[in-house]
Amino acid sequence: MTEKILSVIKSGVTRRHLLIGAGACAASALSARHIAAQPAGPVPLEHYQRVYFNGQEWAFIMAAVARLIPSDGRGPGAIEARVPVFIDRQMITPWARGEDWYHQAPFNYDAPHYTGYQGRYSPAEAYRIAIPAIDKWAQENYGNIFARLSAARQDAVLEQVQKDGVPIDELRSGDFFSFLWQNTKEGYFADPKYGGNYDMVAWVYIGFPGARASFLDWVDKDNVRYRLGPVSIDGQRA
Repeated sequence: MTEKILSVIKSGVTRRHLLIGAGACAASALSARHIAAQPAGPVPLEHYQRVYFNGQEWAFIMAAVARLIPSDGRGPGAIEARVPVFIDRQMITPWARGEDWYHQAPFNYDAPHYTGYQGRYSPAEAYRIAIPAIDKWAQENYGNIFARLSAARQDAVLEQVQKDGVPIDELRSGDFFSFLWQNTKEGYFADPKYGGNYDMVAWVYIGFPGARASFLDWVDKDNVRYRLGPVSIDGQRA
């Protein structure tokens, strides 16, 4: 990871290993009939039916979020949390289409980043414009498109994207990075109904209780560990 990206991620959460041992032991104790009755797991990401991204874009998203929140730490990575699914679904929302945005000129591409995005294009358009431009830049500078580079070189590319170091005619690469980083965090921590945070793995890791209807039994318990698992908006329990 680049130093700057690492500093941002370390200020939030780290990663944890998924609890596979206990699950395997429990599964072995079930009868064949019980196992057959269990719901199937999620479709593997390589077989997921995308609603917005094309193949090149999907490969970039898969590789990029895997570097922003890697799988080799103490907690689940973006891939385990199925963040790419969240981002793909976000691209067809009013937010991604910029339906509530002001779209009149002038568009100040040189405005300081702290003023927010000042470009013409919606987030969904920004993804579509930026990804092939970044792949072209990676090919010219590192010999291959982003998704096929080593992890170290992917980090180097992302650092340049974040620093506005990758030329994109229609927008600043740093603005695109802001969208990507924002959506990655959202997909990691949002309710599973939106496609990411699969099985509430991020909530389990940080101890977030989710959408429980009542906490009255806990409001007077100071310095006591909350031991109930998270609950999703749809009522699913981790």
